Amino acid sequence: MSIDPVLIQAVVALIVGILILIVPKLLNWAVAIYLIVVGVLGIVAWL
Repeated sequence: MSIDPVLIQAVVALIVGILILIVPKLLNWAVAIYLIVVGVLGIVAWL
């Protein structure tokens, strides 16, 4: 049984969404971490 990346993405999005509703300050951290990860992956892919 393989794990589908779309399923992982959906579950993570759901969990993060619930956490943001509970702790709105978490949104700042979630956005910052997302941008850093996407930026690093983009630079690494470009190299």
